[in-house]
Amino acid sequence: MTTATGRNRPGFGSQKLAIVQRLRALNTPIRVGIIGIGAMGRGLVYQCRNTPGFEVLAVADVKPERAIACLESMGVAAAEAETLADAQLALQAGRVAVFHDGRMLAAMPQLDVVIEATSAIGEAGEFAVTALRHGKHLILMNAEIDLIFGPALLRLARENGVVCTSCDGDQHGVIKRVVDEIELWGFTPVMAGNIKGFLDRYANPTSIVPEADKRRLDYRMCTAYTDGTKLNIEMSLVANALGYRAHVPGMMGLAAKDVEEVRSLYDFGQMWDGQTGVVEYILGASPGGGVFVVGHCDEPYQRDMMAYYKMGPGPFYTFYRPYHLCHVEAMRGVAEAVLDGQALLAPEQGWRTNVFAYAKKDLRPGDRLDGVGGYTCYGQIENYEPRGENDGVPICLAEDVVVKTDVRRDQRLTLADVVLPADRSDVQLYREALATSLIGAA
Repeated sequence: MTTATGRNRPGFGSQKLAIVQRLRALNTPIRVGIIGIGAMGRGLVYQCRNTPGFEVLAVADVKPERAIACLESMGVAAAEAETLADAQLALQAGRVAVFHDGRMLAAMPQLDVVIEATSAIGEAGEFAVTALRHGKHLILMNAEIDLIFGPALLRLARENGVVCTSCDGDQHGVIKRVVDEIELWGFTPVMAGNIKGFLDRYANPTSIVPEADKRRLDYRMCTAYTDGTKLNIEMSLVANALGYRAHVPGMMGLAAKDVEEVRSLYDFGQMWDGQTGVVEYILGASPGGGVFVVGHCDEPYQRDMMAYYKMGPGPFYTFYRPYHLCHVEAMRGVAEAVLDGQALLAPEQGWRTNVFAYAKKDLRPGDRLDGVGGYTCYGQIENYEPRGENDGVPICLAEDVVVKTDVRRDQRLTLADVVLPADRSDVQLYREALATSLIGAA
């Protein structure tokens, strides 16, 4: 049997075998390149070595010595490479090729799939485009470029006959798995939700130091988690893939002790139009690290049975998963992309939502925005409608952008408030994404 990659995969039948059985049966492992060896990238290297059917051939990082140390700590021989010829020599010697430049890795002919796991945006967009143009499946563990460039990357993937998808294991990917399951059962999704432990919109890379050090996280990354930006980006990815919307900018984020309180906290009759799902989150609830989906079913027999199964009287039901395991779960989505040509989550519905920058403090003309996880702004999801100069400043483009008007704390920054350089590669790719698939909010 021949799959999307053109290699023989014996024993798959009609793909009824479990994914792990299919991976074990491969004649040739799925050949992986990973860009970014931070916390997530290191986990991906580990997981590729422990999930059957995968082999890491190359990694790239702005600090090659960090990547080499990561590989050697796992007993993997590595060799630094500056060119594709260097990489070929490394592979022939049984070593993993280590690049400084992610674009070089993305162009390697030996790879089946590239996983983008950096915290960069502009450069990461270039890595992603290079991988797709060279016919590599692309897995995005970088939610920022997944959001801001998503429709352009999806178009490019289709033009090159490969898959571009969000990663498995992060909240948005796990939510999609739950949505798929309840739709299979005949329930209509009403709300897709995240469970956030703590929110401080004014956190910054200095105030977050004790917490970040305790969790061994990069200060900007930990800030983006704490100020809600990352959460909003993840839920925007869900909305743009499934055609959902946000009920209010930034979502409501009601406090709860337990996820089971969702049905009593939200007025679904008022929030839900009977067709279009809503993205949301609850704050401080158990299970920490979980996700939830509210489904609707008003059929009498099913409601009787759901009551019997102790799921409540209906017609709204809460389904949740108490964990998301990031890199631990990532390989299933990679395998589905390579073996089946199937994306777990992609912006099929275009720009239903975006995440825009709001001021963390009063800003003055001449101040410079410092982007995701910085000192100057946080991100909030909004339903997207083109407004010209009154469009919000996308948080994923808000790095090194000069403010030209007075902006008060918690005020939404618009394009009229800033100087957004049109010649920047990230701005150009974003405009391509807008032109590729622009669907106003429902």
